Amino acid sequence: MGLLSEDVTCLDRSALVGLTKGMAQAGIGVDFAAEADGPLADDPAWLYAFLKKVNEALVESPVPAREWQALQHALGLDLLGRLLRISMSSARRYCSGVRATPDDVAIRLHFLAFVVGALAGAYNDIGVRRWFDRPRTLLGGVTPARLLGEGWSPDDDGPRRVGALANALGASVAT
Repeated sequence: MGLLSEDVTCLDRSALVGLTKGMAQAGIGVDFAAEADGPLADDPAWLYAFLKKVNEALVESPVPAREWQALQHALGLDLLGRLLRISMSSARRYCSGVRATPDDVAIRLHFLAFVVGALAGAYNDIGVRRWFDRPRTLLGGVTPARLLGEGWSPDDDGPRRVGALANALGASVAT
């Protein structure tokens, strides 16, 4: 989502504080930073509940200004525009901030930020870009890009399947 100022290599107090500060700058969970640096941050039960709360806030809060930059870097503007089903001229305007991102595009952009984040655990940048255009057995031999049909929403069947596959790939690397 473009909320971190540096890569996180260890989930420690510093990483939590960095994430929650980035969230607060984007207007998400503005009180979370103080909690992340509090005395309970070392308690596993508290940490589990806190991370669930942070994740819920992130899932529900698109941040197009930051997500455009992060996804342009990861995917390139051509692929990003194609996946979002918008013209290149619109993608350029939204990405540069010349025009505000419409809500439906912001929601799709947000979904792609989570998909790319999940894939980043299994692939490098080139692999992430190629993943969208390669037929996937678990998607019935269809490419993820194709399942993101015209005017898609994250709640549609195709995108939900794409998200589930990306999450499964990311989870398998972590276990």
